[in-house]
Amino acid sequence: MEQLIDMFSRKFYYLRLSITDVCNFRCTYCLPNGYQPDRSPSREHKSFLTLPEIRRVSRAFAELGTEKIRLTGGEPTMRRDFCDIIATVHENPQIKKIAVTTNGYRMEREVARWKEAGLTAVNVSVDSLDPRQFYAITGQDKFFQIMRGIDAAFEAGFSTVKVNSVLMKNINETILPAFLDWIKHRSIQLRFIELMETGEGSATFQRHHLSGDVIRRRLLQQGWQPQQRARSDGPAQVFRHADYQGEIGLIMPYEKDFCQSCNRLRVSAIGNLHLCLFGEQGIPLRDLLSDDTSLNDLKLRIQGGLRHKRETHFLHQGDSGITSNLSFIGG
Repeated sequence: MEQLIDMFSRKFYYLRLSITDVCNFRCTYCLPNGYQPDRSPSREHKSFLTLPEIRRVSRAFAELGTEKIRLTGGEPTMRRDFCDIIATVHENPQIKKIAVTTNGYRMEREVARWKEAGLTAVNVSVDSLDPRQFYAITGQDKFFQIMRGIDAAFEAGFSTVKVNSVLMKNINETILPAFLDWIKHRSIQLRFIELMETGEGSATFQRHHLSGDVIRRRLLQQGWQPQQRARSDGPAQVFRHADYQGEIGLIMPYEKDFCQSCNRLRVSAIGNLHLCLFGEQGIPLRDLLSDDTSLNDLKLRIQGGLRHKRETHFLHQGDSGITSNLSFIGG
């Protein structure tokens, strides 16, 4: 089996595949003014990846040792062919896990169909358990609809659901007890994600960034125990407690050595390979995604691109790269 290995001997088993950058939410930390189409010259006339292109890129990554593909956006479930995309990725027997990160607005109606198509894991964003605060953060009055969607995921047969919550000072850091009560008898992995600085979000970052270490110290004081990561897991530090059915995860990109365990690559919705969420313009793959080009050439370009992956994202030094917002390549 071929493998993806960079210059720092990191191995990559995990692909985050963006299938759209469109989103219908207006989260304060990502798209406070709503989705705005990219009209820059570099994006002119570029549509999102087609189903055959997704088939080809997922096959190439599968043959290069990828074990997990996460479908991201924007909001990936806004694609009308979302179930077909899941099924297309599922055609690769090497891919053991197919996940989605969603705002959850379609889960109540459609999550059972996603599972039937081959989806194995769901991450849904819930930044507050207070419906009014949820509305203030997301610009959408859909809190109860998303709660029903999480219930529907369990009813459809998902053994656990991951819930992402962006940690924000003076907004949601005080409601840890409410979150803990929520997961006490539910198989939910609640993941607190540090707010990250982007080109459009510097002011929000300066006002609301809070280190995940604040949460980690509280968890350790209350008897939560850190867990080992599997090789295709994401970057979360996971904690368990004997009295809780759920888990807590912390994603702390500003922590020293965060990038040493990096195991994931990204492909944008217009077919560029991104070696990091923050940093570079991306390596074009789209010219190699048609059926009349060699799959080996595509794999060689992906492998060659890894020579340019940096040792760290340099976020801790205040370098947020060119990323304008987190919908750009799927967070």
